[in-house]
Amino acid sequence: MSYIFKRSDVFDFANSIAADVHQKGEELYFHKCPKCHGGGDDKDTFSVNLESGAFKCFRSSCDYHGHFVELARDFNYPLDMGETKVFRKLSQKPIETKPSAVAYMESRGISRTTTERYKITSRTDNPDILVFPFYDEQNILQFIKYRNTKYVKGTHGSKEFCETDTKPILFGMAQCEDFTTLTITEGQIDSLSLSECGIKNAVSVPTGATGFTWLNHCWDWIIQFQEVIVFGDHEHGKITLLDTLKARLPQLVKSIRAQDYLGEKDANAILQRFGKQAIITAIENAEAPKLNNVIRLSEVKHVDLNALPKIKTNIKEIDRVLGGLIYGQIILLTGKRGEGKSTFMSQLICEAFEQGVNTFVYSGELANFNFKGWIDYQLAGAENILTSTNAYGDEEYTLPESTASRISHWYHNNAFMFDNSYIADASKEFESLTDIIEKAIRQYDIKLICIDNLMTAMDVVDKQDNLYLAQSNFLGALKRIAMKHNVVIILVAHPRKSNNDFTNDDVSGSSDITNKVDVVMSYGRVESEEADGKLQITKNRLTGKLAQGKNAINLFYSAKTKRVFSETSEVKHYGWENATQPDEYGELPL
Repeated sequence: MSYIFKRSDVFDFANSIAADVHQKGEELYFHKCPKCHGGGDDKDTFSVNLESGAFKCFRSSCDYHGHFVELARDFNYPLDMGETKVFRKLSQKPIETKPSAVAYMESRGISRTTTERYKITSRTDNPDILVFPFYDEQNILQFIKYRNTKYVKGTHGSKEFCETDTKPILFGMAQCEDFTTLTITEGQIDSLSLSECGIKNAVSVPTGATGFTWLNHCWDWIIQFQEVIVFGDHEHGKITLLDTLKARLPQLVKSIRAQDYLGEKDANAILQRFGKQAIITAIENAEAPKLNNVIRLSEVKHVDLNALPKIKTNIKEIDRVLGGLIYGQIILLTGKRGEGKSTFMSQLICEAFEQGVNTFVYSGELANFNFKGWIDYQLAGAENILTSTNAYGDEEYTLPESTASRISHWYHNNAFMFDNSYIADASKEFESLTDIIEKAIRQYDIKLICIDNLMTAMDVVDKQDNLYLAQSNFLGALKRIAMKHNVVIILVAHPRKSNNDFTNDDVSGSSDITNKVDVVMSYGRVESEEADGKLQITKNRLTGKLAQGKNAINLFYSAKTKRVFSETSEVKHYGWENATQPDEYGELPL
């Protein structure tokens, strides 16, 4: 008969090969491909779709793919090809608890009353072999497991074994009282230990931590419980059974806290050493395993927004609205082409230098010397720039070489930029801009990153996807960098419109651009007696304060110094003017 795909078969297959898996949506991801075993530090390199059964390895060198039936065949995993397995029927003759079983269970801290309630006995032919009968919810004996209490490794075959061709179910189903909380342990003696402590609805799995064939047979029964507590064995920092049951059961799944094992491996060891109350406390303290990326709001540290570390723009009108450039944020700066947004950004860089903030710049539109020359003029100031008249009667501005040298020495340890002249070795793998930024942050303690602009930066990132998706992914990567390293990122982008009524929707490209950034600023020229330019702040995630429309900030521009300033700004003298300078041999005075 033909095979009918069941998602439970995928989980059972994963357990059979001891795969490290996790479920996301309808995909079950394997940490490593079972065929090629992944590569290096790769993770989640293989998945099986739980709806269609399609599987695939994501490593191009492997590309193992197909349907789950083929996967099972390749790994000799047996599948039910449409025939319902017929389990052997066991005798329903009443079971009498024997003295040898009582004696052994009492040695493990479990009373005669509990032993008799669960019908534990020993074999007639060998009283050292315990018998654990598994009755289903209808009180029908379906499965029998044996345990050699005098087991000696190398002398006896197996410590535990079971009747062949019998239906695997949970031990203790018949003794459950209601459908409130079900507690599942790995071993039968562990579930009996819970019952001994007055814990109702305590069951254990039939064939150890990695076998889950019982789950299909108990599914309709187990999903009736309001919640499940996993009290597996605590081994190597993990609790057995937990990951699989958490992934597969629909109701709330809790687990015993690691600290409540009190250094012991399982429930019976806790009972014998610390007594019943330790078991009861462990059950009462059971909690849902902490989800990645989820924390309690009460655990979040209170932060004074006004005291957050920041880079001041030193333009009072801007700092009044934003508070400054807050670490951990992405700031989008937009405006029409050629109207000064790059100049405004470099003005902010000058202020960062003044505050000792290490800065990394990517300039996709200017040559390195051009960007340096522009920012050197801004740092120099009018008093240090020479003015002359050219052949056409126009003023020209020159920065003396000695002044430029002093300025360069001043920001030597603070200023870094992407080398546009670098040509990578074609034999080496392409390195993305985000990778370069992270390396610069680590190596040079960068705190401000300026990217001018988005479209040219996209030429330095991998664009295997369409442009809008690539932009969204790029912004996502920048946001993670900003938060992970607590840095400020300023990103320049062009608007798609040329009118003056700017909105966040006017930024060219993916709508995710303005969604993912924290601040949106638009800078442009105006023809007005009041100002040379206007800065609008149309998004401010931290405080919500904005400056747009009639409340836009008036700014002025000096062609000589390239500086952008407001009407409240004073003449600025940067620190290089007072800094100690090297002599003609490059040595600093003692």
